[in-house]
Amino acid sequence: MIKKLFFAAMLALPMCLSAQSLKFGTVNTGEVFNVMPEKATAEATLKAASDKYEAEFKRLQEDFQKDVADFEKIKDDAATPAAIKERHEKDLQDKYQKIQNFQQTAAQDLQKQQETLIGPIQAKLQQAIQAVGAENGFTYIFDLSIPSIIYHGNGNQDVTPLVKAKLGIK
Repeated sequence: MIKKLFFAAMLALPMCLSAQSLKFGTVNTGEVFNVMPEKATAEATLKAASDKYEAEFKRLQEDFQKDVADFEKIKDDAATPAAIKERHEKDLQDKYQKIQNFQQTAAQDLQKQQETLIGPIQAKLQQAIQAVGAENGFTYIFDLSIPSIIYHGNGNQDVTPLVKAKLGIK
């Protein structure tokens, strides 16, 4: 039993010694990302596109509601031929389908624009973190904005200010 404990201690000793040379840092990428000037520009572009889609959607809905009201007027009119009623009903179904397709297309386009605009900003942030890590000899840098960190002790250095400085953010 004592031999096993001694053997386990001997195996753990090199790991303990090498752990002393590790340098840990933390960065709050959410904080840095939120103050990057490129983010504000990207958000403004996305907001403008979103506003245009919303205005078009509202116009389509209003047009559809007007057509529904027109159909309600002729639906119960005995003088209107059934073929005309059926054509109006079919037109309403087609317009409804077009509105649904528009919503899907708009959502997909906004998602694609977000990825296109935000992706390079995230890549720039990642490059800055890597540069700070390499320049300052960090072994690991952990992201504080990800809630998966269970313990945050005193043995690390917050490199958020260094990353901001690397990006030219005050």
